[in-house]
Amino acid sequence: MFRHIFNAQKQSMTRLGLLWLLLCASLQQIALAADAVIATRVWPSQDYTRITLESAKPFSYKMLVIENPDRIVLDIENIELSQMMKSFNDKVLPSDPYIKQIRVAKFQQNTVRLVVDLKNAAKANAFSLKPMSEYQHRLVLDILPLQDPIMAMLAERENEQTPEVSATATAENTATDVLPEQSGTQAENKPADVVVVQNEQALPTTQKTKPTEPPSSSEVKPTDVKLQETKPADNKAEEPVDQPKSEAKPEVKKQGRQIIIAIDAGHGGEDPGARGASGSREKDITLNIAKKLKEKIDAEPNMQAVLTRDSDFFIPLHDRVVKARAMQADLFISIHADAFTNPAARGSSVFALSEKGATSASARYLAKKENESDLIGGVSLRVKDPILAKTLLDLSQTATINDSLKLGKAVLGKIADVNKLHKNHVEQAGFAVLKSPDIPSILVETAFISNPEEERKLNDDLYQAKLVSSILAGIKKYFASNPALAKTKAAQD
Repeated sequence: MFRHIFNAQKQSMTRLGLLWLLLCASLQQIALAADAVIATRVWPSQDYTRITLESAKPFSYKMLVIENPDRIVLDIENIELSQMMKSFNDKVLPSDPYIKQIRVAKFQQNTVRLVVDLKNAAKANAFSLKPMSEYQHRLVLDILPLQDPIMAMLAERENEQTPEVSATATAENTATDVLPEQSGTQAENKPADVVVVQNEQALPTTQKTKPTEPPSSSEVKPTDVKLQETKPADNKAEEPVDQPKSEAKPEVKKQGRQIIIAIDAGHGGEDPGARGASGSREKDITLNIAKKLKEKIDAEPNMQAVLTRDSDFFIPLHDRVVKARAMQADLFISIHADAFTNPAARGSSVFALSEKGATSASARYLAKKENESDLIGGVSLRVKDPILAKTLLDLSQTATINDSLKLGKAVLGKIADVNKLHKNHVEQAGFAVLKSPDIPSILVETAFISNPEEERKLNDDLYQAKLVSSILAGIKKYFASNPALAKTKAAQD
């Protein structure tokens, strides 16, 4: 009898042991999953290229900016070298204006090194974002041109020949980004003057390190990562984005003073905007409509349109305002297709800025959602725009708001011929994107993407064509009784 009891206890302990091993294995898998990068994204544009990594836990990282050859090194601690990380380079497009390739490998026992090989010298800004909207913890690396694109546009419009200023201060010591499998170099050997950004520290982008002997291709022998070969970068000079040049057909002859209209496609890049029931994304619809509206406007003999974004990338709200002012725009029109908690909500709307409160609860709700774009898209709070103070002035701009209301009324009246109106008057709220002190600005909600019927309309080319025609008709009606004034440099200062 005792033998049976002993055997039973032994079997019970064996089962408990197996359960314990299974539990430990499960916990280990959960821990590994927490250490893994769950998504990687690359958003190229002429303005800048953004690299994003997403994880279930916060990132700990250091960054180096190195020259000869130009590259950015990002050391990320306590993450696994997953297949997703190894295939990062697959997401780099040959047309990317800044990135040649991305190399990834394990640098130390608990560190993964990501090397971004650049086509030309560039600035870099790394920052982390807490979970927001549909995203978990994010590590963002923005690669920007040495010359700010907005300042470049200002300089070009003023026809000034600005000498190119080098922002590079060469260090005496050397640094290398060679992966440990390639040369055995350890992180402890890096010089004390290497430019490092660790987590939320500011990056002095005017400094770089200069290695004396960059490794030759014959020395590179990665063992745990397969690097893709990329073709040499095209050395053709890139044209500034959205220059006020005509893209109209040759038969359209421009006459007299050109009215410049800034068209802002809402959201973009990391910020998808609202989503429809069938999966439509607001950022895609707004860009399609914005491009069609630009084509219509450019076909007019006395008008020229510029886009705040011409592809799928994120622009902070204040940068959209700065861009419009840099181009000396006469009007600013922001295109949206928002959602509401009630899928039955429908109709088109037009909004202007309010110095006081919102004109309705729905307008307040919408403005709050749109103003959260910077939080979703990802803005580094350390970055200070040098002309932001000149742009977002004291908003005692009664005259500009009155003009915005007139423009909104004219556009809303024409849209009524295409779609049912959500409200039959122009509403007002504190939209950050409408805060230009001297440009009449409106936000057009083309329809509710959360309404299944209107979502189908928004994806219909015919409806989009009718919509842009109605917006243009409203613009022309506004200028019929409110002629555009001559733009001067003093007006922009």
